[in-house]
Amino acid sequence: MTRIGLISDTHGWFDEKLFEYFKDCDALLHAGDWGGMDVVDKLQQLLPDSKGQGRLKGVFGNIDDQKIRSLFPEQLVFICEGVKVMIRHIGGYPPKYNPETRKELLLHKPQLFISGHSHILKVMYDDKLQCLHMNPGAAGKQGWHKMRTIIRFTIDGKHIKDCEVIELGKR
Repeated sequence: MTRIGLISDTHGWFDEKLFEYFKDCDALLHAGDWGGMDVVDKLQQLLPDSKGQGRLKGVFGNIDDQKIRSLFPEQLVFICEGVKVMIRHIGGYPPKYNPETRKELLLHKPQLFISGHSHILKVMYDDKLQCLHMNPGAAGKQGWHKMRTIIRFTIDGKHIKDCEVIELGKR
């Protein structure tokens, strides 16, 4: 069983409440628009392993600089327990994926697709692709969203469960 914290669109803002909300997580996923290395460094501190390296995965977003882009790819595909996960910052949502994302979804056939960018919190199932889509909304203070949000969930074998939406407060 893997407990996951999901965050996106921090835009350089790190909320200290994340230390509490993510303390029981085994892994953290960031869906892009980090906004700076300060956010990367603080999220790495949340889940250090025995070598001091964080269990943090993510992708770069459209606002991220070359330093972030050198550390994180545009797209990430990996297996967590029995679930194939695909992350892209700009992806759309069921059934309105952008063309590149649709092509990648058909190629990789993930069971979980994570995106950011829109600042709109969404958790919805795509029956056609048999894939759960998650967008955690935005955890930062820049953008048009009114409430800052993150998601926690669990992957247990081939099952995605215990999804919690957490409101961090107003932008």
